[in-house]
Amino acid sequence: MAKVVVLRTAGTNCDEETAWAFRLAGAEVETVHVSRFVARERRLEEFDILVLPGGFSYGDDLGAGTVLAGRLRRRLASDIARFVDTGRLVLWICNGFQVLVRLGILPGEDQHGKTASLIENTSGKFEDRWVRLRVERTTSPFLSFAAKEGGIARPFIVRVPVAHREGRFVVRDPDVLDALRHRGQIALTYAAADGDELANGAYPANPNGSIADIAGITNARGNVLGMMPHPERFVHGLQDPLWTRSPAEVRSVAPEELARAGEGFPFFASAVRFIDEGGATRAAG
Repeated sequence: MAKVVVLRTAGTNCDEETAWAFRLAGAEVETVHVSRFVARERRLEEFDILVLPGGFSYGDDLGAGTVLAGRLRRRLASDIARFVDTGRLVLWICNGFQVLVRLGILPGEDQHGKTASLIENTSGKFEDRWVRLRVERTTSPFLSFAAKEGGIARPFIVRVPVAHREGRFVVRDPDVLDALRHRGQIALTYAAADGDELANGAYPANPNGSIADIAGITNARGNVLGMMPHPERFVHGLQDPLWTRSPAEVRSVAPEELARAGEGFPFFASAVRFIDEGGATRAAG
């Protein structure tokens, strides 16, 4: 059984929803305060999947994710690097994605420093809305649900909510974006409201103004995913605000199936299945 740890700290507010999503997917889940890892009371090697959920860690007082990123850099950077190197899975959502980028884990640092950042939305305000995402990288364990036999004839679209003020993904220069594309690191993009085409920066389909409509990226290997949208907020079918407008055959789904009918659930189920099928070897650590 896949073992998942959901990190929390002051200001985290999506930990229980994220833990619940992984439990529905069949994983054994613990919610653990970051301080317990810093104090060496617990170790990351105990787990298969490392998750940092959304929220406002330390109040985002110095910028979204800045304080937590600094603490992790000083006290747990080598532990996280070893976790990633062993092929275990890392999913950091919203505030977690901001922390990943501030740490330089995504998209990665070179000798000249950090290559990307997540900054204030172009709207200048907190964006809390539903968006459509295109899955661009189906080889990541978190996104394998979008793969189809014979390839993808049409882009796979997922509806999930966003809730952030600093979600605009920007890069240092065009070469960084070219490298992300070349290495296949662009995992999720914002799609137009009326089809599977990219939003092309149009608001509100692209809610924050991210370059190239980027909503989430992976590392080159694909075992680390950072994303701004919240899949854990659409796991149960009834979490869909359009539920009452669904066709009758959709609304007649059995209760046990409805609990896993949300379009965000496959993110968690795919990761757990990858571990359960031996995709990463926890015992190697």
